[in-house]
Amino acid sequence: MTHKWWQNAVIYQIYPQSFQDSNNDGIGDLHGIIKRLPYLKKLGVDVLWLNPIYQSPLKDNGYDIADYEKILPDYGTMADFDELLKEVHSHGLKLLMDLVVNHTSDQHRWFQESKKSKDNQYSDYYMWHDPVDGHEPNNWHAAFGGSAWTYVPERGQYYLHLFAPGQPDLNWENPEVRESVWNIMRFWLDKGIDGFRMDVINLISKPEGLPDAPEPGTYPLTEGLVADGPKLNDYLREMNDKVLSHYDVMTVGEMPSSKPEDAINYTGLDSHELNMVFQFQHVALEPNPDKHLGKWNDQPVKLPELKNALSRWQKALDGKGWNSLYWNNHDQPRAVSRFANDDPKYRVRAAKMLGTTLHMMQGTPFVFEGEELGMANAHYTSIDQYEDLESINAYRELVEEQKLVDGPTMLKYLANISRDNARTPMPWDAGKNAGFSNAKPWYALNPTYKEINAKAVVDDKDSVFYHYQKLIQLRHESDLIKFGTYDEIDPQDAEVFAYRRHYEGKTLLIISNFTAKTITRDYDQDKANQLVINNYDDDMGTELRPYESKVYEFNN
Repeated sequence: MTHKWWQNAVIYQIYPQSFQDSNNDGIGDLHGIIKRLPYLKKLGVDVLWLNPIYQSPLKDNGYDIADYEKILPDYGTMADFDELLKEVHSHGLKLLMDLVVNHTSDQHRWFQESKKSKDNQYSDYYMWHDPVDGHEPNNWHAAFGGSAWTYVPERGQYYLHLFAPGQPDLNWENPEVRESVWNIMRFWLDKGIDGFRMDVINLISKPEGLPDAPEPGTYPLTEGLVADGPKLNDYLREMNDKVLSHYDVMTVGEMPSSKPEDAINYTGLDSHELNMVFQFQHVALEPNPDKHLGKWNDQPVKLPELKNALSRWQKALDGKGWNSLYWNNHDQPRAVSRFANDDPKYRVRAAKMLGTTLHMMQGTPFVFEGEELGMANAHYTSIDQYEDLESINAYRELVEEQKLVDGPTMLKYLANISRDNARTPMPWDAGKNAGFSNAKPWYALNPTYKEINAKAVVDDKDSVFYHYQKLIQLRHESDLIKFGTYDEIDPQDAEVFAYRRHYEGKTLLIISNFTAKTITRDYDQDKANQLVINNYDDDMGTELRPYESKVYEFNN
């Protein structure tokens, strides 16, 4: 079967700030990434995705870009980037950049010009609106708290920012804005990068007339209004026509609130827009029953709901589009803490189980730095331990200002779901600062680094690292794993996630026990031709031990 290179690939996500410091200033950098390429090659991944490395005031960890064609000095220079790209390619790997074009930084020269007056070249680059009855143009709420509008006296107008006030939204209705974005993309593609992950790309087309959200005060309602706007297809087709179709690249669009039918619309195998979508259904489970608290909760995810979320996408996109597969990224807590069990007794087994469950599905898997170590949440207990803008603002707004929840409860919510859980420096060894830097790291290490680190997992043949290595190898070798259809088993089973994959007369059976109990399930395992991979040393047939996961192959 002919397929695109990205359908055969496994992507490794690097959060540059936290990956490896090479010059001992406590901040990860491009030369640090170069230093660790042999490690990534050993793991077996194919593509590296870098979170934003552009010039930025870092109000939102680089997702507020002040200059798209300059490297943040903390990370290095453009010459360092060129060296990194060359080294990545010489290791047989590819490189994805993070494209953030729903908004820029308020420090970007476009915005600096735009806010001066209504009659300069950049006046229409952003979403400016007159006050309505002396206040904001509508009731939209920003993702990081407060109104999505900020007033600028020089213009006598408000500008829209779906995220922080330092992240003004671009006006995609303006063809000059779009042309500026195409030029940014060409700049990087001409350097030889291999594609883009596109941040909140389905928010770029705003609804006509900017109507009020059904009820004020919650961002999810605003997002639901803005996502998948009326001209999104037009903009993505134009992007493909003008830029992407001229290069052999992969694209993945982050699309909050997207449904499978949206993904097929933007990324279908016959579409001429993007290759795949990052959807949020499985990571957005268990929102707080109080809508004003949004995602903040400490409830465990119910397995039938998780299965339904993942299975829905597997079935809907089969033969029509292509899935992205992920548990972890820079915006999510550590998966082993969220979806399984990070108790030291179970953590390694549970991390392998999650890896198997996901990597046996149809789509392109994404591995976030530290996931291959089985890293868990940091379990912070004080607001002073947080760095992330979203977490700090949520605490201030919900505890101190609105008094919707008390401090200890909110700290439990943050410990469960804050983005900071993913952003601690990568632990490379058990030595000083976990081998990340000789200087004090920019952010505190996960306190478990003495036990959970790269050296320890590479030295241990039974580690999560080698399990992931095997999963990646199996995907590379098997069209059944890459392209097989998906058939769920017992969707309401609250203990086991089981499914089958079928392709060209062969079947895979995947069984994962999501509990700390020993249970029994009979799916005709005894008729299998072979056991492909498991996370115990032996196979007890129908008996499933705590967090056991195994894959069988059948010749039909």
